[in-house]
Order: sequence, then C-alpha cells, then structure tokens
Amino acid sequence: MKIGVEAEYWVVDESGGLATETDELFDVSEYVVPEFVTPLLEVQTPPVSSPEELRLEFGSILRAVAEAAEDRGLSLVPLGTPLTRESFEITSERGRLLESMYGDDMEYAMNCAGTHVHFDKGNVVRQMNLLTALDPALALVCSSPYINGNRLACSSRAAVYRYESHETFARYRDLWEYVESEAQWEERIDEGYHVLQLLARERGIDTETFGRYFHRENTVLTPVRLRHQSPTVEWRAPDTALPSQILRLVSEVSSLLQQTEYKEVVIGEPGVRTNEIGIPPFSELRELSEQAINEGTGSLRVQDYLTTMGFDVTRYHPISERIENGWTLPQDEARRIRLEYAELLKEDVDGLMSA
Repeated sequence: MKIGVEAEYWVVDESGGLATETDELFDVSEYVVPEFVTPLLEVQTPPVSSPEELRLEFGSILRAVAEAAEDRGLSLVPLGTPLTRESFEITSERGRLLESMYGDDMEYAMNCAGTHVHFDKGNVVRQMNLLTALDPALALVCSSPYINGNRLACSSRAAVYRYESHETFARYRDLWEYVESEAQWEERIDEGYHVLQLLARERGIDTETFGRYFHRENTVLTPVRLRHQSPTVEWRAPDTALPSQILRLVSEVSSLLQQTEYKEVVIGEPGVRTNEIGIPPFSELRELSEQAINEGTGSLRVQDYLTTMGFDVTRYHPISERIENGWTLPQDEARRIRLEYAELLKEDVDGLMSA
C-alpha cells in the first residue's frame, strides 16, 4: 500500500513575524506548493511504498525548502495555528470564492495548518471506517493550544475548524459517520456538492465559475475523504507537527490500514484482534474525538483508547504539551515560540536525514 503526505507549514521571517514574500520557495521543488494565504506553504511527497521511503522523501524535500528559506532569512514553523490573530490576504481564486460563500467562517480555515495523508485505495469501506475511528489519534501530534492569542484546546486548529463554523458549513469540515458502502459515501458527496452549488448561486457565483474551481472530490474538507483522482483514501485529522512525529504516526496508522485487506472492521468493542478490528459506536467516538481535541493525551480515556488500538502513546511528545503559557499569548511571545519551533524543525529534519 503506497503512502503520500502533504504537510502545511507557516513561513516566518527572522523576527518570527509571518512572511509576506514566499514565491521563490516554490521554485525549490514541484512538491512545494502554495496555500491560499501567503505565509502558508505545503510540502508534499510522491507516493512511496514504505515508511522508510517516506522518511527519505519527506526529509529531503523538507531540507531543500528549509535551506532555501534560510538563504532568504525565512524559516518553516510546524504549528497548527499562527498562535495569535493575524491578517491574511487570500491569494487564490478558489480561496476568494470560498470567502464569498463562507464569509467570516473563512478566518478559521486561514488560521489552520494540518497534515494530510494519502493511502492507496484497498477495501474502501473498511479503510474509511477505520480512519474515522482513528480520529482521536490527532491527540498524538497536537501542535498549537492557541488561536487568536487565546488558549483554546490541545488542537486549537481542529477545535475551530470543526466546531466554530456556522452549521451550514460544519458539515463540510466535521467528522462524518461511518459508511456502509462506497455508494453511500458518493450519495453524501452528491448532496454536499449540490447544497454548496446552491449556496454559491445565492452568493452571486455563476455555475460555470463554480464548476471551474469546485469539483465533487474537493467539496468537503472532512477529516476522512475518498479521492478517486489519486486514487486514495485521505486522512486529514492531524495538525502539522515535527516531521519525525508525523512519520511515526503515519507508520502506525499505515500498519493498521494494511490489516483491513484481511480483517473485518466491526463496530463494537474497540481493539485489534486476530480476525477483526473493533471500532467504537460513532456516538462514543465523537466523545473520544472531542476529548482528544480539547485535552490531547492528557485525557486518560483517550490514552487508553489509543493504546487499545495499537498506538504507543509514550513515544509521542505533542508540541501543545510543551508550550507553557497563560490563557492569553502576547504577540512578542508568539514570535519567540515560532522561532523556537522553526529551529527545532531544522534539527528534526537533520535527525531524519542522518537516521
């Protein structure tokens, strides 16, 4: 089963302020691409066949873009949010159209940096349901407790992205229930696409323009998505984080997903057993996910659940748990934290490449 990663990083200048010029960084590699605000970029990997290949590809691309950034007095920062309130200008046409539809809700998307993992399609229903059930594993890599200068949650990115939206848009970002069939997933996507198209029309966006920038596959930004074009199952739950932690998480999740080729995924008692993988009822999973987002691995219930599902919780040290500050965060302290984790990112990449 091949794997690919897309990880978003903030770009900061030597003062820790968010960068206003990042265009030259996209010349480094075809796998370094812009997001829809200037100080955010995405580092991708090609599909690879093993965690070891992923380490080499991810590490080499990250090192190249980090070195190019350093030559320009810039650095990459692995934080799920920029920590404090920032003013962003949207740079893509799709982003501007989303702003027309979402209005103030776009602020949450613009303040989020996450990790997206692509797994080759296999038994799609089992894969999607298992990835849905692994949503609480985001606790292992929470990387920002602050949003707009206020302490909110272990993963403040997931908290605002999923729960702060108007209910009209929450359906496009929140965790969806388990699926019974691939056809059921497609029906959900068709419905979501139709509703979004109607909303766009209400906002004055004509059908041709909507169709140019929005396709069925990218209608929803849920934590688990089926991508036919790739073709992959995509997991979007985790924050961005230090690369070594992301790679460890991807390796453990990949190992579980590979078992779906010969094990049933059944709703009931959670756990990885000889002939099946048990996942909790969705109502129970929702509670676990909320605790994971709010408390991270500080929740004993989340710890127990992840251990039951095969994760070694003791090997993770989420950034959110390392940032010790008050309920509010001054701008100068936010800049200091960004620079601190920019330096730790460089050290982490060096460690990956020397392993």
